[in-house]
Amino acid sequence: MSRSGRRVAFIGLGIMGFPMAGHLARKGFDVSVYNRTRTKAEAWMKIFNGDISSSPAMSAKDADLVMACVGNDEDVRAIALGPDGAFAGMKRGAVFVDHTTASADLARELATEAKKRGLGFLDAPVSGGQAGAENGVLTVMVGGEATAFARAKPAIESYARAVTLMGPPGAGQLTKMVNQICIAGLVQGLAEGINFAQQAGLDPALVVDVIAKGAAGSWQMENRGRTMADGKFAFGFAVDWMRKDLAICLAEGRRNGARLPVAALVDQFYAAVQERGGGRWDTSSLIVPLRPMKSTQSAASKSKRRKTT
Repeated sequence: MSRSGRRVAFIGLGIMGFPMAGHLARKGFDVSVYNRTRTKAEAWMKIFNGDISSSPAMSAKDADLVMACVGNDEDVRAIALGPDGAFAGMKRGAVFVDHTTASADLARELATEAKKRGLGFLDAPVSGGQAGAENGVLTVMVGGEATAFARAKPAIESYARAVTLMGPPGAGQLTKMVNQICIAGLVQGLAEGINFAQQAGLDPALVVDVIAKGAAGSWQMENRGRTMADGKFAFGFAVDWMRKDLAICLAEGRRNGARLPVAALVDQFYAAVQERGGGRWDTSSLIVPLRPMKSTQSAASKSKRRKTT
């Protein structure tokens, strides 16, 4: 029998969930993992201590906390609800923590269902990307009740440097929407600036070194400015995922009356990246539509070669 509060199920072992579950194991939690593709769970087991379950319900059985990090609203419903879903296997008093970037409506829906079953629920999307997950320094924005938050926070801190309760169910997802709206504008501005520097005959690396120390500085500039200038996009947060997130933001904006003209425009620029074959490129590929097609084809060719070597 595991120590109280130390039995954790983790559902979804993608580029974020894999290292997040690993940090829990390294911190001494008893971890049971489930992934739709079992080979990923088996790969996780070769590195970390834990066990593999055959369904979300089995993984959640006897767990004090159930963490999930999957793709979208429908993926969350699939692993949370139904006879084989996590809710069916969870004991009363256990807390479900959804790290997926999803809609606020879904968070409220699952919080209501969890309460009917005597469960806690937190919507807890993360920021920091793959590197943040691997290094255990994610920022986690949480919606839910204070009692459930207090129970889950020590486990979440295994892979986060900041964990903040933002308000009731849905508040975590709404905060993540703000995060994505801000990033979209920042990356587009950075793309236009670097493209301008190159067209003007400046050394973009030197430009970034100089202006990053001033008011224009940002995480995006520090971490993506040089790779953006070099046309390197085979890493980081993919355009396909960003468009999914922006669709959530734009839908919520239509619902609550918030105007998002820049986010809507940048979403279309990302659509242009997808049309050029860059759906899996990093979000810094916003510079691609600003360049001639020949440069884009070269970037795609380089990315393809990296994936096959």
